[in-house]
This record gives sequence, C-alpha cells and structure tokens, in this order.
Amino acid sequence: MAMYPCKKVGMDFFETAPYCFLAEETIAASPEQIFAVFEDAHAWTIWAKPIQEVEWTSPKPFRLGTTRTVSMTGGLKGYEEFIAWEPGKRMAFCFIGCSHDTLEAFAEDYRVTELGDGRCRVQWLMAMAPKGAAKFSLGLIKPLMAWYNRKMFRDFRKYVESQANTVT
Repeated sequence: MAMYPCKKVGMDFFETAPYCFLAEETIAASPEQIFAVFEDAHAWTIWAKPIQEVEWTSPKPFRLGTTRTVSMTGGLKGYEEFIAWEPGKRMAFCFIGCSHDTLEAFAEDYRVTELGDGRCRVQWLMAMAPKGAAKFSLGLIKPLMAWYNRKMFRDFRKYVESQANTVT
C-alpha cells in the first residue's frame, strides 16, 4: 500500500490548522483509567467506529516519539507519531503518513483535567489541513463531521465509564 507523506506538525498546529473540531466530555473515571483506555489498541475500535485496527509500532513505555498505525474504514491507514505524551494529562499525535493523498497535515490532542470526586474533563481536538479535492469536500461536510466527532466522544465516555466500573 502506498504511503503519502504528511507534514509533521507540532502542538502549535492546533492553533493554526484550517479545520479544528473540539469534543469535550466529563467522565466518571480517574486519569489513570482514561489513559489505560488510550493505551488499549482494541478499545479504539469500540468507541471510534471508523477505526478498524490500531497497532502500536513502538514498545512500552509509550512516550514522546512513540509511533502507531491506525487502519480505518475505506482502506485509510494513518501512520502516527506522538508529539505529546504526559500520562494522566495529555497525549497528542500527528500523521507522518497516510494511505490516501488527501491530507497535508492531521493531528489530534487529548487533554485530561482531574475535577475531583472521581471525575475528569477530557477534551479532544482534531485538527487538519486537507489538500486537493478534500479541501472542498471537507468544507461541505464540516457540520456533519463536528456532530459525528461529538457523538464518537460520547461513546468514548460511555466506554471508559463501563471499564472504570468493571470489578477486576
């Protein structure tokens, strides 16, 4: 499968990207429980329906520079590198390559804020710079994409809470 390079971006991309989507949930779980779900490759396929498989391509412990490959519906593969990794607080990654030649740059940022009483606020920011025809189509579907991301993040909350309440 061909891989098209994407521009490796830093954390400032979340402030400059032409398209940004924010979803936020208050979750009844600890930061450690939330990060356990982030690190669980299979969990992504449950709450993020477009994701079919996640393969960590760097060994644990995960940290800045960790890599993974994500396979999604439609044959899309994203090759990711983590540009932030603060266990219990924040993780962010950017695509360094993609199987479709539609993205100049793509990144996601997950921020966890402990609220007390066993709850956390989790913010998910998706930022992208499409190229070619994707520039125009994304402009048309932006409201639908924003709605779907919020729905997906509600599914994330439900999944995390179901795991946090599981007695081991």
